[in-house]
Amino acid sequence: MSQESHAQPPLFTQIDVSPSPMSPTARAVELEQLRLLREILAAQDRQNELLEELVNQLNSAQRQKATELGQWKAANPHLARSCRKAAETLGRVQTEFLSSMTREINENQENLLDGEFMLNEFVDRFGPRFAHLNGLVQVLAQLSASPAPGKPQNTA
Repeated sequence: MSQESHAQPPLFTQIDVSPSPMSPTARAVELEQLRLLREILAAQDRQNELLEELVNQLNSAQRQKATELGQWKAANPHLARSCRKAAETLGRVQTEFLSSMTREINENQENLLDGEFMLNEFVDRFGPRFAHLNGLVQVLAQLSASPAPGKPQNTA
């Protein structure tokens, strides 16, 4: 056997791990990305400012409404107490109405599921009355006097 000496590549090679200088194109891309990120950050900062302004506006309107309602209650204590009493009464009426409505639903479940006519009849019969009753209870509850902590409410 003759030993021929062929040039074989070395088993281990040397790898250069030092950072290479960026090409002008890579540097331009990096600068563009940095510019876009700064624009996004500026837009988010502006959006946060606008949201803060919006929250302040909503809080201001809510405080104004609460102040006016408090003034109305102070100027009309007897009417506010009457609204509380009426709201409690209508609340009981609403509870009874809900009871009869749910009973009707449970008794006619299959008819309501199968027939569009029956469903429409049900909605026509209960829907408007329920919506109006709910609205009345909410208005009366808002106008009613809420008892101060530790102070019993005088019902005249």
